[in-house]
Amino acid sequence: MDTRRELQPFLQGPTLQLRPLRADDFDALHRAASDPLIWAQHPDTGRWQRPVFERYFASGMASGGSLLVVERLSGEVVGSSRYYQWDEAAAVITVGYTFLVRRLWGGAANAELKSLMLDHAFGFAREVRFEVGRDNLRSRRAMEKIGAELLGERFEPAGSAAAPHVVYRLRAPG
Repeated sequence: MDTRRELQPFLQGPTLQLRPLRADDFDALHRAASDPLIWAQHPDTGRWQRPVFERYFASGMASGGSLLVVERLSGEVVGSSRYYQWDEAAAVITVGYTFLVRRLWGGAANAELKSLMLDHAFGFAREVRFEVGRDNLRSRRAMEKIGAELLGERFEPAGSAAAPHVVYRLRAPG
């Protein structure tokens, strides 16, 4: 396989390490995700609860693009993200299903995570899209902060109801 198109790469930055999600990561990732405030602005606000998180985790495992986020210094699992909807003909990949523990909010961790994923994706994609819950103002501000362009809105199942999402994009530099 062309490693540039690897959707579960090993990536490392100054403070974070990203690696492919494995089945035995469930407990550690659920611990990181078990804070209800992490999910307060997400379309699926109950994701902190084990039965709901089990569906999130299973979909991540099935996606073939989920990454576990580990803090390098402590070795602690601090979140996850996912590459998905790879469109080879258009050279477009989507990034989403991202969360980080609250103690990393407002610092450099989210920017580092996005930078690692974007640098990797732009090795094979011309465009990266991000799907964000429409009402997730924190994540929407983060998208705008990195210069992502708002494309529009779409609906995606979240729990038992269709959840409104907005789609942003960044084009490869150059």
